[in-house]
Amino acid sequence: MRQRFSESASQRVSDSTPRRFADSLIRLPSAVRSLHSAFFLLPSLLFLLLFFFLPLARILSLSLDASVLTSANFQTASHVLRFTLYQAALSTLLTFLLGLPSAFLFARFDFRGKPLLRALTAVPFMLPTVVVAAGFNALLGPRGWLTLLLSSLRNTQHATADALPFVGTLTAILLAHVFYNTSIVIRIVGAALTHLDPRLEQAARTLGADSFRVWTRLTLPLLRGPLLASGLLVFLFDFSSFGVILLLGGPQFSTLETEIYIQAMRLLNLPMAALLSIIQLLCTLAVSILYERVVARTLVPTTPKPSTARPPKSLRERAFVFGLSFLLFTFFVLPLISIPLRSLARTEADRGQRDEVQYGLTFDYYSELFVNRRHSVFYVPPAEAARNSLTYAIATVLLSLALGFPAAAALKRQTVFSKFIDPFLILPLGASAVTLGLGYLITFNQPLIIGHWSLITSPLIVPLAHTVIALPFVIRVLQPALASIPERLRHAAASLGASPLRVWQTVDWPIVSRALLAASTFAFTVSLGEFGAASLLARPDLPTLPLAIARFLSQPGGLNYGQAMAMSTILMLVTLLGILLIEKIRLSGSEEF
Repeated sequence: MRQRFSESASQRVSDSTPRRFADSLIRLPSAVRSLHSAFFLLPSLLFLLLFFFLPLARILSLSLDASVLTSANFQTASHVLRFTLYQAALSTLLTFLLGLPSAFLFARFDFRGKPLLRALTAVPFMLPTVVVAAGFNALLGPRGWLTLLLSSLRNTQHATADALPFVGTLTAILLAHVFYNTSIVIRIVGAALTHLDPRLEQAARTLGADSFRVWTRLTLPLLRGPLLASGLLVFLFDFSSFGVILLLGGPQFSTLETEIYIQAMRLLNLPMAALLSIIQLLCTLAVSILYERVVARTLVPTTPKPSTARPPKSLRERAFVFGLSFLLFTFFVLPLISIPLRSLARTEADRGQRDEVQYGLTFDYYSELFVNRRHSVFYVPPAEAARNSLTYAIATVLLSLALGFPAAAALKRQTVFSKFIDPFLILPLGASAVTLGLGYLITFNQPLIIGHWSLITSPLIVPLAHTVIALPFVIRVLQPALASIPERLRHAAASLGASPLRVWQTVDWPIVSRALLAASTFAFTVSLGEFGAASLLARPDLPTLPLAIARFLSQPGGLNYGQAMAMSTILMLVTLLGILLIEKIRLSGSEEF
C-alpha cells in the first residue's frame, strides 16, 4: 500500500500544475518580488500618506507661520516643555523605585501566587487612561473610598470636608504613571535578570565578593542596557501622557499634550497648538531614536536555562518577598477593585435630589445608563456612547485588517523595498494621538469638492484616526505568523493535488487564524479605550465611552459619578477580556510551535 501511494504521489508531483507554479515563484528575480511587495504595500502606504503624513505636514506648515514665531509663544512653549520634562523624569525615577525591586523579586524568587501577581502588574499597561483615572478617583478622590472611610471615622456628614488633597495634584499624576509603567521595568529588566548567566555571580562570590559588591560591581553594569532601554521607554510614555494629566492633574498642570488640547479646543488657537505639536514630535522622535539604538546595542550574557529563581530561604529574603508582594498586590488591586465597588454603592445624593437618600447597595447606576431622564435633546445616554465606541471599534478592526494583512504578507519576505518601507509603517507608534487629532482638524476641516460634506464632521473620522494608531500593532502581530508558515507544507499539499484555495484552508488558515484573532482583539481594545484623538475629533452628539466617562466624572451629583463608575467597570471588563484572549492565543501558539 505504501508503494502504491508513493508511486501515485510521484505521478502527481510530475503532473502537478500547482507544484510547477510554486517552483516558478521561487525562481522569480528579486526585482519582481520587490514589485510584488510594493503592490501589497500600496494600500497601507496610501492610507498612511493621506491620514498620517499629510496631517503632520499641515501641522509643520502651520507652525512655521510668522505670526506664531513670537517670543511670547516661545516662552509659553518653553514653560510647558520644562514641566513636561520634569514630570516625565520624576515619574520615571519613581517607577524605577518600585519596578527595579519588583523585577528582582520575580526574577530571583519563586513563591506562592507569583503568576497571579505578575499578571496583575501587567494589567494596568493595557487599560485605557480614563479607567485608571476613574480607579484612583474612586479610591483616593473627593468621593472615593478613603474619603468615605475618614468621614465615617470622624462622624461627619459631608465627605468632601474630609477629602484628601489628591485629585488636581502632582502626586496623582506621578502615582498614576507609576501604576501604568511599572510593568515595563519588570518585563525588560526582569527578563535580563532571569537569563543572566549564574556562573558570573558564582565566580564573583568564589573570589570573596559579598552580595552588595556582586550587585554593584557585576549585576548593575551588565544590566546597564536593559535599565537604559526601560527607562527611555517609561520616559517616552510619561512624556506623551494625556488622559492621566487631564483627568487627575487638572488645568493647572499643562504638559505639551494637554496644552495642545487646550489651545486647539478651548482657545481655538490652532497655530500655537501646531507649534507645540512640532516640539512634542521632535522630542518624541529623539527619545525613540535613542531607544532604538540602546536596544540594538544591548547585550546581556545569558544562560540556556529558563530561570534561576528559587524559594526564599533566610528570614530577610522571606520578609522581602512577603513585604514587596503585599505592596504590589495592594497598589495594583485597590484602584481596580474600587471601580466596580463604587459603581454598586450609593454614598451621596443625586444632583438636585431633595428627598431622603437611600444609602447602600444599588444597581441604579447601571440601569440609568439607558435613560434620558431629563429628556434633553443635547443629552447622549451612556448606552449610546458605548454603542458609538463599539461601532468605531468594529470599523477600526475591519480597516486595520484590510490594510494590515496585505502589508504583513508583503513584509514577511525581506526584500530591499520592504526593509526600506517597514520603518514608515511603524512610525505612527511614536506619534501622539492628540497631535494626530490636531492634524485632522487642520487638514480635513474644509468641505470636499462634491457637495458640502466635510470629513471632519463625519463619523468616519474617529475610526480613521484609530486605524492609524492600530495599524502598526496589526502588522506586527500578523507578520511573524505569516512568515512562520512552512513552505514545505504548502509544496507538499500542492504536490498531492490541492488547489491554491485548499492549500490556504488546510495550511495557512490554521496558523494565521490565531494571529488574526489576536490582531483583531488588539485593534478592538485600542479603539475602545482611545481618548486622545477622540477628545478632539468625536462629535458632541456621537461621543465615545471614554469621553462619556470623563464628562460624567467632571459633573456634580452622585448619579453622574455612579454612572461614570459603571461605564468604567464595563470598559475595564471588556479590556481585561481582550487581554486574556490575546494571552490565551499567545500561549496556545507557543505550545504548538
